[in-house]
Amino acid sequence: MATERRFGIGYALLPKKQKSFIQESLVSLAKSRGIDLIKIDTDRSLADQGPFDCVLHKLYGEDWKKQLQDFQLHNPNAVVLDSPDAIERLHNRISMLQVVSELKTENQTDTFGIPKQIVIYDQETLFDRSALESLKFPVIAKPLVADGSAKSHKMALVFNHDGLNKLKPPIVLQEFINHGGVIFKVYVVGQYVKCVKRKSLPDYSEEKLKGLEGSLSFSQVSNLATNEKIDDNYYEMMQLEDTQLPPQNFITELARGLRKAIKLNLFNFDVIRDTRIGNRYLVIDINYFPGYAKMPCYETVLTDFFCDVVSDLRGEVGQVTADEQGQQMISPCDNQVSGTGGGVGEEVKEG
Repeated sequence: MATERRFGIGYALLPKKQKSFIQESLVSLAKSRGIDLIKIDTDRSLADQGPFDCVLHKLYGEDWKKQLQDFQLHNPNAVVLDSPDAIERLHNRISMLQVVSELKTENQTDTFGIPKQIVIYDQETLFDRSALESLKFPVIAKPLVADGSAKSHKMALVFNHDGLNKLKPPIVLQEFINHGGVIFKVYVVGQYVKCVKRKSLPDYSEEKLKGLEGSLSFSQVSNLATNEKIDDNYYEMMQLEDTQLPPQNFITELARGLRKAIKLNLFNFDVIRDTRIGNRYLVIDINYFPGYAKMPCYETVLTDFFCDVVSDLRGEVGQVTADEQGQQMISPCDNQVSGTGGGVGEEVKEG
């Protein structure tokens, strides 16, 4: 009897990412289904390693990009997850969300978009009040570059013009929208879509805003919220169990649209529900290759995805995909929903 062919997926990840993602439970499950996860030595040329049927990566830089291009040139049937050019679009917070504004969905009940935002490239524009006329305070200040570095995650909530003084362009100023203190994180793995809810920044009433000036880093906002938890109303607001998830068909359609538009298989996006308009959702961030280990049964979801990838390499036919059925792929753990962890800007990003 012929031995069934095994498939090798090489992974190139920074140490922190590797530690969280490449867990023994994932390696064992993939191995049991004919897939070997193999570490790529980043100190050696990719061309001298392998052979790999697929390369899974989250590394940046021109040298690595060139190595991937050479790999694809000499291995035209191999798969690279994902394209460096597609990933780079997410490194700029303006181009990142631009695609959302261009999406069209068939859903007639729920609507989506992005918050009002502008990019500030220099100090002169930052202090030009006329340049900020279109925005209403408070605003969230985010670095323009979103490359996964510690610097790119330093964000602040700015309450008035005086709060702009300490900011260093280039930055994006995004209107803060009250959203009930809950953020929805939507994980996408190929055709699989999973939405979970997390605690986020608290809402700010008009009355409360009158007594706030300057700016606060996100960590300061979190501490401020912690000190105010003696207020029973705050406790009620932060009860995640009472917050309904967005309609699954709406989230799935939005996720599929984003996947097609940004040409990525592995990403998540953050969504908030505008409390002023109950069926209005705003996409505020998109991240490549997020912390999947936080997702319920991530090993099963990722292994299923790897099997889909190698099925294409085998040239298997006759399998009806979830997209063709108009359905979402289902994981055995889809009844589990996480409810704690980082909210808006608070999630610990991995390299």
